[in-house]
Amino acid sequence: MGLFQKSVEKKYVKELDANLIDVKYKAFQSYFGNSEIQDNIRNAKEEQFQEGFLRELFVSVLGYTLNPQPNFNLTTELKNIANSKKADGAILKESDAIGVIELKSTNTTDLDSIESQAFGYKNHHPKCVYVITSNFEKLRFYIQNAVDHIDFDLFNLTREQFSLMWICLAKDNLMNGLPLKIKESSVLQEENITKKLYSDYAAFREDVFRNLVSKNPQTDKLLLFNKTQKLLDRFLFIFFAEDRLLLPPNSISEIVKQWTALKEELDEYVPLYDRFKKYFGYMNTGYKGKKYEIYAYNGGLFAPDEVLDNIVVDDDILYKHTQKLSQYDFETDVDVNILGHIFEHSLSEIESVQAEIKGEKVDNQKTLPERQIGKRKKDGIFYTPEYITKYIVEHTIGKLCKEKRTELGIVDEVYGKGRKSQKKDTVKILDDKLNSYRNWLLNLSILDPACGSGAFLNQALDFLITEHHKIDNLRTQLLGGDIVFSDISTDILEKNIFGVDLNEESTEIAKLSLWLRTAQKGRKLNKLNNNIKCGNSLIDDPKVAHEKAFDWHKEFPNLFEEKNKKAWHITTATHNSRYSQRMFDNHVKWGKPVWLTEREEVIVTEVIFEIVEKDNLNILAYNICGDHIHILLVCEEEEVPSIVGKMKAMSSRACNIEMGRTIPGTTSDVTTRGHAPLSSKSGEIPVAPLSSESGKIPVAPLSSESGEIPVAPLSSESGKIPV
Repeated sequence: MGLFQKSVEKKYVKELDANLIDVKYKAFQSYFGNSEIQDNIRNAKEEQFQEGFLRELFVSVLGYTLNPQPNFNLTTELKNIANSKKADGAILKESDAIGVIELKSTNTTDLDSIESQAFGYKNHHPKCVYVITSNFEKLRFYIQNAVDHIDFDLFNLTREQFSLMWICLAKDNLMNGLPLKIKESSVLQEENITKKLYSDYAAFREDVFRNLVSKNPQTDKLLLFNKTQKLLDRFLFIFFAEDRLLLPPNSISEIVKQWTALKEELDEYVPLYDRFKKYFGYMNTGYKGKKYEIYAYNGGLFAPDEVLDNIVVDDDILYKHTQKLSQYDFETDVDVNILGHIFEHSLSEIESVQAEIKGEKVDNQKTLPERQIGKRKKDGIFYTPEYITKYIVEHTIGKLCKEKRTELGIVDEVYGKGRKSQKKDTVKILDDKLNSYRNWLLNLSILDPACGSGAFLNQALDFLITEHHKIDNLRTQLLGGDIVFSDISTDILEKNIFGVDLNEESTEIAKLSLWLRTAQKGRKLNKLNNNIKCGNSLIDDPKVAHEKAFDWHKEFPNLFEEKNKKAWHITTATHNSRYSQRMFDNHVKWGKPVWLTEREEVIVTEVIFEIVEKDNLNILAYNICGDHIHILLVCEEEEVPSIVGKMKAMSSRACNIEMGRTIPGTTSDVTTRGHAPLSSKSGEIPVAPLSSESGKIPVAPLSSESGEIPVAPLSSESGKIPV
């Protein structure tokens, strides 16, 4: 839901005095929208601007009175009741703090990092309801707890966003408890919508299933029930997509309208389900007509299905229920969180229906909810509230991310200084650290072995998207320019998110929930069959779990395959070097050796380091020695030729460009291509695993022999290759 339910939020925004908002927004923009003032704020220290920030925003715009003015309701440095710690500011009502304010400079780009500190202050003031954190550029607003919040980008705030900030922070609104009232109304509204929508959704499923059983007696009941669920998933996605403008508006209603016209006006009857099947086909393959265009979202949800393509469904069933669901606004009234609740409620009912179809004994002395709870306990089906999944994600994945950022030396304040105040080499190192962190993020594997409807996986997805956006924000602060957030959700779904569940319908609903959260106009849905799978994640023995036995290594080979990695001592030499194996093997006449200059050695080292970082390679040690290079590389044997070839091609090309031998933007077979895999046949020095066994290639000592520049081993602590 976020902090407020969208339809409730819109209602209160609509009730605002438009003339008052115009005046206040103009006053706000004259200060916080001024580019020169923005630069001064970015250069100001935390202590220098704290009081100025409170005065310019809370006093001049939002209507508060700052201490020591008479009848003040805003103060700086409010001391905790139980200890000597102080919040940077507080909003007071009858001398009691109802809101605490924690401020940092713009160098603190991650407001998550001060969340616990701010709530620590709140907990010392019994009547405190609101928490505000800010780095002078961004402002975050909480009510009661840290589960949800609203972010405001003060330097780029639109009038619409200002209207919402006015509702949250204006003096009269806060003193009268309006934000809390809106939150409570939002919770109630979400509960009502969830109950009503689930009732309509469940009735749709029940009527379709009964109709399918009567119309398709030759088909297995359990299979028909599974296909009923898939059919509803298709309709839900379309309802969601048409209201989010991923599809032409009112697509379902238009299909029904056209079907009615064909039947009543043109006397050309076709079953309504045939019209829907045609649209499902468009969702799979795409369609471009004169009036509208449908993108081929596919993802597997709309792929051809032998059963769904051949069943019969009564017109009145589809007409009645699609018309009813069309009345919901899936943009404002129904968000992905409400659908998540519906999916979770749905699973228990699905289990009960499936049990009855299978002829399993049902205790009729118990109510349906009691039977469902019993079934859920038996099968291990439990549903985790959103605030719990958020807590788990933040204290598992979040902890890992924090440790990695520390390891790489990523400090917000350093990036906040920007490009101008730092050396060119330092800027590159800082940017490389962000690349390393992003690559590390994309190599995380997050698995829920009992994923249910995907609540935990969706929370993990949201967390990782936010983490990538933090990288984008830090890069913008470092390099300047407008922030552009990476479109990273498809990569995260493909590379990071994995789930298993005993219930097949659970896995289908989990996929749908992930699709709904990541769907974008004109972009194909991820195929999730290789990421979300059905099986018993605890048992791999078919004798025990039968068809649900789950072999982790077989189902997720990319995650669990055993890598045959070894440490390889790579020695590669320049042309005509005394170390060239080609010279010995082919008795080539000695020519003039190519010796790298110190500048070329630096270039080669920088290029190899860049490859190591981007490709996440494991290099134990590295030494460049004028006319040859030693590298200790850990990888699988078949990876060696491509890795070394890439290092040679890219480093030689970079040197040739630097020295004017190659024009940038062109290619040359001599300088950048034609690097064969390392072998004695190609004239290169052969590569062997590190080993002290006789007959193996000995490892040359990495020493400071004459003419060599010793290089320290790659280290994640230093974040670079020191030359």
